[in-house]
Amino acid sequence: MPAWADRFAAGAVLIAGLVLAGTATAQTSDLVSKTALRVCADPANYPMSDKDGTGFENKLADLIADRLGVPVQYTWYPMATGFVRNTLRANRCDIVMGYAQGHELVLNTNHYYTSSYTLVVPADGPLAGVTTLSDPTLQDKVIGIIAGSPPATHMARNGLMLNARAYNLVVDRRHESPAIDMLDDLAANTTDAAILWGPLAGPLVKRQYPGLTVIPLTSETLPPRLFFRITMGVRQGEKVWQRKLNSLIRRNQSEINALLATAGVPLLNDMGTEALDLSQ
Repeated sequence: MPAWADRFAAGAVLIAGLVLAGTATAQTSDLVSKTALRVCADPANYPMSDKDGTGFENKLADLIADRLGVPVQYTWYPMATGFVRNTLRANRCDIVMGYAQGHELVLNTNHYYTSSYTLVVPADGPLAGVTTLSDPTLQDKVIGIIAGSPPATHMARNGLMLNARAYNLVVDRRHESPAIDMLDDLAANTTDAAILWGPLAGPLVKRQYPGLTVIPLTSETLPPRLFFRITMGVRQGEKVWQRKLNSLIRRNQSEINALLATAGVPLLNDMGTEALDLSQ
């Protein structure tokens, strides 16, 4: 056999090996159920998810399952340490409906909405026109804050921590609900304002606190950033499943936006600088 033929044969073997390897990688999606949308979710994380199915992430799961032509099947686990390890990585489910873009524990789909932390204040009070944490009107006010969350750094920078009221960051929502405690305190005038993640604040205020208003913090320019792009999370390596979900998000984005807006989630542009115009 001529030398060029030897090289050609060796190259063919190499290419075949690469094709087989690529096929093996693509087939990681075989771990994904074909008969149900298997969702990993917190059973007590309303307004996002709950066991009663009334959270907006539950409704999003219903929408995606409908487009796939399969039922929804839940694996419930508190959204705390070990959540991904004991659900997605354990192959007990195939998707987390809401996960911040770039988180290394999961493979992110394309983001399907952007939101930010918000300032929640009485709608008819003196703080209703505040849009930044550097506003002097906030000085000496008692402001509720989730301890360790990104806005706490901004509060410290602006001298707002002296009178702050801290609420726990990592809890089992089946037994403790810092967001609701924070808004209850604000509604009872125990505090003057609250700073809370928008997808929690917006729906809770819309449903339970008619006297409060939610102001997205879109004008903060210093780090840490207060807006995040939210994706669906799948297992690392599940590129086929990721691409399928990306296609579903793209084709159903208007319905997803409407679902989130109806729930009361503050929706922003991709850079988190202004409210999303849903009229277009």
